[in-house]
Amino acid sequence: MTATPEAPLEGTPLIKPSTTDHALYEPIIEACRSVYDPEVPVNIYDLGLIYTIDIAKEGDVLILMSLTAPGCPVAGEMPGWIADAISPLPGVKTVDVQLVWEPQWGMEMMSDEARLELGFM
Repeated sequence: MTATPEAPLEGTPLIKPSTTDHALYEPIIEACRSVYDPEVPVNIYDLGLIYTIDIAKEGDVLILMSLTAPGCPVAGEMPGWIADAISPLPGVKTVDVQLVWEPQWGMEMMSDEARLELGFM
């Protein structure tokens, strides 16, 4: 069976896996946690908006993220906020933040901390 754009292979993850074994992974998460959605008092990482943190050996970082809604008023600005938070980290060479819409963000993507903060637990 081959994958097509309309029908990915069964078992293919909807979200590209992150580079969790890189030394920059945890510092990048903490940098992402310093960025807040202006409409929600929770950081973008705990909201579940960061889908993938891909880190190359040379320090090039690719962030795949979504927004709570495509019409988010800060859609054009938030990727820059994330790049600005990650870029100063020692060992980071470049940062590329891309907005993705698949899979669509849902409340189930929030961390327990975010759910608690927003009164959903």
